[in-house]
Amino acid sequence: MDLRRVSLEIDALKGLAHRHICRLYQVIETSHRIYLVLEYCPGGDLFDYIVQQKRLNEDEARHFFRQIVSAVAYAHRRAYAHRDLKPENLLLDSNGNVKLSDFGLCTKSRTGMTAYLRTVLR
Repeated sequence: MDLRRVSLEIDALKGLAHRHICRLYQVIETSHRIYLVLEYCPGGDLFDYIVQQKRLNEDEARHFFRQIVSAVAYAHRRAYAHRDLKPENLLLDSNGNVKLSDFGLCTKSRTGMTAYLRTVLR
């Protein structure tokens, strides 16, 4: 287990309070494991939902996309980049709303401009 990565995921989830980001309720640490108690999303993930539905109609796709963009933009304003955005990491709550989850690969920028320049100059 990469403790640095888990620690960053915990920090991100603690610092990101948004209606479309899965909420962290508790961290339980034992001598061998770390457990994250997250918001329950009974709708499963967006990947399985799309497979089950065969396709999304335009209104549904727009509904999900707006929520995803809202969550990602919020995280970016707080200097977090999710870095693993895919339907499997988008959970659905009981009302069919998206909750961004799995911040295990996220990074936190020291400053937005520094990260931007580093990317541009590569």
